[in-house]
Amino acid sequence: MRFMMINKTNEHFEAGNPPSPELLARMGAFMEETAKSGVLLQAEGLMPSVAGARVSVRNGSTTVIDGPFAEAKELIGGFAVIQARSREEAVQWAIRFAAVHGDDVDVEIRQLSEMADVESVPVG
Repeated sequence: MRFMMINKTNEHFEAGNPPSPELLARMGAFMEETAKSGVLLQAEGLMPSVAGARVSVRNGSTTVIDGPFAEAKELIGGFAVIQARSREEAVQWAIRFAAVHGDDVDVEIRQLSEMADVESVPVG
């Protein structure tokens, strides 16, 4: 099963401040460990929302809103995609992923939908 671990950003990073050398070192060590274990499939950080946009479609009308966006703690700061045998194993990796960031972080974990999952959903 593949899972995405999503870490939320904060005002510090949303303001365009780079990660500290200590955080970069911890993240590098974590990524190396997960890669060597065969768990890590992909990991990326995201630029602040000022560099992004939101596209909304309502009743056939499209709206594009340029960043920055309010409520930094609700924005995704980065993600890692891992391969785990179970949700419980993925949660354990997510706990370690969160620990890399310090004591003020939220990490959401979501199982990725595979084609077999979609095909097994009853229709009608």
